[in-house]
Amino acid sequence: MGSAPNTNAAVADAVRGNWVDRYLPPAAKPFARLARLDRPIGWWLLMWPCWWSTAMAADVAGAAWPNPWYLLLFLIGAIAMRGAGCTYNDIVDRDLDAQVARTRSRPIPSGQVTARQAAVFMVALAIVGLVVLLQFNGFAILVGFASLAAVAIYPFLKRVTSWPQLGLGIAFSWGALMGWAAVFGRLDLAPILLYLGGIAWTIGYDTIYAHQDREDDALVGVRSTARLFGARTKPYLTVLYGLATLLFVGAYLAAGAGVLAFVGLALGAVHLGWQVRTLSAADPENCLRLFRSNRDYGWIVFAGLVADCALNAMN
Repeated sequence: MGSAPNTNAAVADAVRGNWVDRYLPPAAKPFARLARLDRPIGWWLLMWPCWWSTAMAADVAGAAWPNPWYLLLFLIGAIAMRGAGCTYNDIVDRDLDAQVARTRSRPIPSGQVTARQAAVFMVALAIVGLVVLLQFNGFAILVGFASLAAVAIYPFLKRVTSWPQLGLGIAFSWGALMGWAAVFGRLDLAPILLYLGGIAWTIGYDTIYAHQDREDDALVGVRSTARLFGARTKPYLTVLYGLATLLFVGAYLAAGAGVLAFVGLALGAVHLGWQVRTLSAADPENCLRLFRSNRDYGWIVFAGLVADCALNAMN
């Protein structure tokens, strides 16, 4: 008989000494790892377009602050739906993950949980996400349900196209539509431009992330923009991040945002430029660090929008 899976074994690309590894009981650890609770950067990246859109809508509406209830709902929803999406990904990719050094320690390929157990857990997380979604108006609920098609298709894209990061962008940037829909019960040009900018931003940061697996991906036949761009990654990132910034500027102009919002974007653009300049695509630690720094980019953009709300409220 083989030995039982070690549920205390950390996932290869998780931060050492994270709270899941340190504090959760052994039975709960594999499920927390399925939901990527040991790697919070994913829910930050899913949440930021929601918060940006909510703040941009508040700025247009003349509010002094984005609706705190909506921000809380989007936070909970991002954690739950990121967990559900990652669990779904792991179920679909379990055979591929077993062949890649960085992912073979994940709960399903390492034998810590079965695919069936993971599916039950995914449904539970999706129910949490549904409860969150139902707190919004009817139009926002419909917009939220429309995102499920992109989520369902995404895991299969890397098998058929070199642009799976585009699929991730379509799914992960959906919150740029949700925040505005939650506030106004409709969509306008501003959130659509914000959404398109979010897609370009996502392709950029996920290309950096994918460089960690470029060699293993080539061996198992997984495709990505990291493999496609190769040595030309920095010029492509410059275009992608530049396009994202221009589309965000267009969104702000369409929304009638004030000067402090644009200051936030300008500071964010400096941060994105720093990512491109300091990228070392052959260094996995460098790639992971720059990828995670997009949490900080999200804060910079959000802070600009919130400051603009506060300034407008004082005038």
